[in-house]
Amino acid sequence: MRVFVLMFNAGTENEGIHTIRRGDAYSGELRNTILMFESEDDATRYALMLEAQDFSTPTPEAINAEEIKEFCESAGYDWEIISENSNSVVTPPEVNVEQTDWQPDVEKEDTFEDTSRPKQQPAEEPDLSNSELDKIRRQLEGLL
Repeated sequence: MRVFVLMFNAGTENEGIHTIRRGDAYSGELRNTILMFESEDDATRYALMLEAQDFSTPTPEAINAEEIKEFCESAGYDWEIISENSNSVVTPPEVNVEQTDWQPDVEKEDTFEDTSRPKQQPAEEPDLSNSELDKIRRQLEGLL
């Protein structure tokens, strides 16, 4: 059976699939659930609702439902089929995760990067000297 899933950065090295985090009723553990839409129109509507929530806009992609189920089993994800003739409207959760597992605007380069050691962040130079900061601090304290 062909279904539609929502993909971010479809066809790139930084491709990601849209999931919803839900709590497991028995363990209380949060689990990722992939929505599989029977209708491309329903998938498109859901993608537009995500965009309205200032989330990156996903693209509905047609895929075999068995492939998604196999992926879910290997990744420890759940899945849910959204029927085309469903009377209830599926809407995204009110709150989105702060940090995704993929980066929406990352440009991948074809260069080797040593990931065995953490990257050293360059130290940021303060815009103001300590004496300037002390002067501002005294002025602010004078306002109190």
